[in-house]
Amino acid sequence: MRLAIIGLVLLVAGGVSVATGVLPWHEVMVLVDRVAPILAFVVAMTVVTELVSEAGTFQWIARRLRRWGRGRSVLLWLLLALFAALSTIFLSLDTTAVLLTPVVVTVARQAGLPVLPFALTTVWLANTASLLLPISNLTNLLAQHNLGGITPAQFAQLMWAPSLAAILVPLAFIAVVFRRELRKSYGLDASRPAAISEAKAPDRLLLTGSAAVLVLLLPALVSGIAIWIPAAVAAVVLAVLFIIRRPAVLKITLIPWSLLLFTCGLFLVVEATQYLGASALLGQVAGQGDGFFELLRLALTGALGSNVVNNLPAYLLAEPLAGTPERMAALLVGVNAGPLIAPWASLATLLWHDRLVRMNVLVKWQGYAVMGLLVAPLTIVAAVAALAVFGPGGLFG
Repeated sequence: MRLAIIGLVLLVAGGVSVATGVLPWHEVMVLVDRVAPILAFVVAMTVVTELVSEAGTFQWIARRLRRWGRGRSVLLWLLLALFAALSTIFLSLDTTAVLLTPVVVTVARQAGLPVLPFALTTVWLANTASLLLPISNLTNLLAQHNLGGITPAQFAQLMWAPSLAAILVPLAFIAVVFRRELRKSYGLDASRPAAISEAKAPDRLLLTGSAAVLVLLLPALVSGIAIWIPAAVAAVVLAVLFIIRRPAVLKITLIPWSLLLFTCGLFLVVEATQYLGASALLGQVAGQGDGFFELLRLALTGALGSNVVNNLPAYLLAEPLAGTPERMAALLVGVNAGPLIAPWASLATLLWHDRLVRMNVLVKWQGYAVMGLLVAPLTIVAAVAALAVFGPGGLFG
């Protein structure tokens, strides 16, 4: 509700900027043409992931991961980290925050292990692992459009090295800080919570159908087809399955109305501020050039903007300053891997915390920010260094 109210305020402010001539109407049409397919994809994927979760697919995978952990905390942690990274890369960071967080917390409790290292791994990878593919993050989709609509394979070729670095650094940090917790063992015969094992016995048709839809959807999303098309088809197929088996699940609340209001309002307001010269002012901070220090300067600017306001407006304001593929990649490092300090730096972080509160898991923002102040700069420096070495203009690019 709070996000919807903020979005409504932003929409009104954007409407005023259009009505007063600050933002020309023809630019609004250009903006709509750019973001409409992206928002259609976001809506379709939200429906897909919610229905896949309702079918029990994520819980089914989590139970297997616990078994595959063989009673070793560190192995279970690595498996859940892999799950979080793949979920973020192929389904988006918000999916990981919303749907995977409860599963990870439940698995940790089920195994009698401390929740904090598993919860932190989830939220950090939800942000830092969202660099590899356009579908991983809304900022990536915007960047893909700005880069001339390059294919997902070309995008991954640009981002693979910083993406790998951005995943490994937070994992190394957690492995060091929580080394005692990760040395523990757990029993494989622990009783499973009723929320997973009894209250929702999986419907085999829905479980199998949702798994099949995911298996077919993931390659379609990276095939080069406009991504909203396979996402929409998958949403329709899953909706038909649920109409047959569990029609009560199909509610209007499956559509992320609050996120749509917030995103549309934010786009309008940021577009208006660009016409007022905000990007030009930011350019004095972000600098220019494709060398390591210039790229690091831009990435840190994006990270700072993300933690001051939010990563989406930070990206939009700095986008005109990223005139080359290398600079665009550096900006994405800043706005995707940098929001690890402030709770509002990314929507995924807020969604993650909301899920933790609902499950009576307390994470103090002060402690979260302190650890973020340590891991975020390390992650950004490592990712930009990887970009400088393996990027298009690097030694091995």
